[in-house]
Amino acid sequence: MGDFLAVVEFSISVTAPIFLVLIVGVVLERIGMINDNFVEVASKIIFNVAMPALIFINMTQQSTDPGNHLSLMLYGLVATFISYLILEIIAAKLIKKKSDRGIVIQGAFRSNMAIVGLAYAVNAYGDEALVVASMYLGGVMVLYNILAVITINRSMNANKSIGDSLKSIAKNPLIIAIVVAWIANQINLQLPEIVTQAGNYFARMTLPLALLCAGASLRFKELKQDLSPSLYATIGKLVVIPFALTLGGYLLGFRGIELGILFLMSSAPSASAGYIMARAMHGNAVLAANIIVLTTLFSLLTTSLGVTILRGLNLI
Repeated sequence: MGDFLAVVEFSISVTAPIFLVLIVGVVLERIGMINDNFVEVASKIIFNVAMPALIFINMTQQSTDPGNHLSLMLYGLVATFISYLILEIIAAKLIKKKSDRGIVIQGAFRSNMAIVGLAYAVNAYGDEALVVASMYLGGVMVLYNILAVITINRSMNANKSIGDSLKSIAKNPLIIAIVVAWIANQINLQLPEIVTQAGNYFARMTLPLALLCAGASLRFKELKQDLSPSLYATIGKLVVIPFALTLGGYLLGFRGIELGILFLMSSAPSASAGYIMARAMHGNAVLAANIIVLTTLFSLLTTSLGVTILRGLNLI
């Protein structure tokens, strides 16, 4: 009984702090202390400055070589691509409205790894997780963006260029931070203490501020619309994809922190970028927003359950 309670306590310690910060973000938005302008400005700071600093500082300060986890990233790329192909087949049968299929598909495979996924990983394993998680994130996030463009183009007969998407990926501050940190590790670059300390200030504020903004961005008023396809995407995102990717990783021999991060990153809710893309391409933005709200709320439950099971089996 004591072992079971310890496992449950661990799983709650991973998800409960994130849930509380998200709720604070919701409350602050409701009482007017946070508004859309704050979220927009803060999100730019997080994406362009704080998150790259977090990734760079931790990848250069940890003794673990990111290259040791290349196999995890490669598995993530292959598994994500296979998942996407299967989702395309399933969506063609379940989603009657063709223009909504791309929204549902990207909502099911595209995780909010950079914010919620990283927060899960840090809560579970501490700063050591950032090296492994950043390596995984760096490769899979690129694939997410490419597949999201492809699936929305297919479903809406749109003409957004994949080349434009690749250009934006090359300019992505998170990808740049990962590449620069890897180069710095290869040449054994030693940063001055004052630079490291300044970077740590940015790094410490990243996840709390990002989670506050994520909570403030949730919209509950339109949940009654497009509920059926939203639920399909939610089940895919929180149950089918994490189970399939984690099982595949287990069968390939991943254990401990690698298997744990594989599960935590894949069980994160749908990425908020899905809503931005849907709106920019004149798609069903309400459906995209519903998927983000539902997956964010239920991710806390499904992730806790998954961590409890994996921890109970001594796999993570």
